[in-house]
Amino acid sequence: MKKLVKWCVELLWWNTHQRRKKALFAVIIILSMIAPVMLSFPLTAQTTIGRSPASELRGVWLTNIDSDVLFERNRLKNALQRLDELNFNTVYPAVWNWGYTLYPSKVAAKVIGRSLDPTPGLQKRDMLKEIVDEGHKQGLTVIPWFEFGFMAPADSLLAKNRPQWLTSRSNGTKIVKEGIHNRVWLNPFHPDVQKFIQDLIVEIVRNYDIDGIQFDDHFGLPSELGYDAYTVALYKKEHRGKAPSKNPKDPEWVSWRANKITDFMKRVFTAIKTTNKNCLVSVAPNPQRFSYEFFLADWQKWERMGLIEELVLQIYRDDLNVFVSELEYPEVKVARSHIPVSIGIITGLKNKSIPIAQIQTQVQKVRDRNFAGVSFFFYESLWNLSKEPTSMRQAGLKNIFPTPASYPNLLAGWKP
Repeated sequence: MKKLVKWCVELLWWNTHQRRKKALFAVIIILSMIAPVMLSFPLTAQTTIGRSPASELRGVWLTNIDSDVLFERNRLKNALQRLDELNFNTVYPAVWNWGYTLYPSKVAAKVIGRSLDPTPGLQKRDMLKEIVDEGHKQGLTVIPWFEFGFMAPADSLLAKNRPQWLTSRSNGTKIVKEGIHNRVWLNPFHPDVQKFIQDLIVEIVRNYDIDGIQFDDHFGLPSELGYDAYTVALYKKEHRGKAPSKNPKDPEWVSWRANKITDFMKRVFTAIKTTNKNCLVSVAPNPQRFSYEFFLADWQKWERMGLIEELVLQIYRDDLNVFVSELEYPEVKVARSHIPVSIGIITGLKNKSIPIAQIQTQVQKVRDRNFAGVSFFFYESLWNLSKEPTSMRQAGLKNIFPTPASYPNLLAGWKP
């Protein structure tokens, strides 16, 4: 292209004055022919970090883990206003964590004995209603996040009061370590557990003006579990008395449990849509292989079955080559042809600061490939948990999102 332009200039320069009119006419014809070709090049080839698409997911997760944003009304209000000023358009607030709801729940009161997380700062408040009201006032899409899924603290009231709901390894042990924390897992195959979880979800969908609801890998089960008496008996019933493999990674045993979770996901999807057809079902999993093999969460199948209306794929990688390679997985490309697919990017943890330059680079790689957008994990690490100055972090985020953009909503006519 550069050579062609150079030739056109030389053509004009070296011709005589009499010929220059003809040369100019020739150059105009040539440029009119190549202009449509230049304009047909993918926009990603011209993308810069300052690009601001008209429609793009710009989300952030709000949690009560290593973060105090949810525990005070004015702090929460100010956070939502600041996110709007920085041109975010979506928030994913946790509503089910640590064995408690973060909103007043009649379902939780009946089953757990407490209607709300007892942590100071949440009492006598409806945190979710505050986020919905203020978030919508700021033009933010609000999609509550069912963060713990089937997981609960080992010492929680839920675990203590409903021991028959817990699942185990083949040796009978139940504790699963998550960092320094002891966790247990509710049995996702038990009908009483399924009813409890579905009732919590429907309660949120029915009682709040939310835009969607989100699940992640915790809506599955660590593949080492599933050997409780109820599940083993169910498996035997469906396999002429044969017990499940002692190898938790056995392909048939993995598939059977994953399919049962998929069946439940289908029922939950139907219940959500029956309650509010406009409530989007969002899933934020790890890449398919990890989700399936380690959490029995077969989101690829969920997507093919039409059970996911927004996919936010968690790719929390420091290695840029690994990050990019996971953007290119075949199942990701297939999902993108059906629904908005965005990428979850880690912005830091309590003991891990992520440079704003890394965040900007990863956003750029996502935009280069025309994904629906990005969501950051998590709010507190956007600037509060960073080693970089707050002003620098917020300026960096403003550079990523320089102008507003609308949320890419499947129900509002989004197209791949």
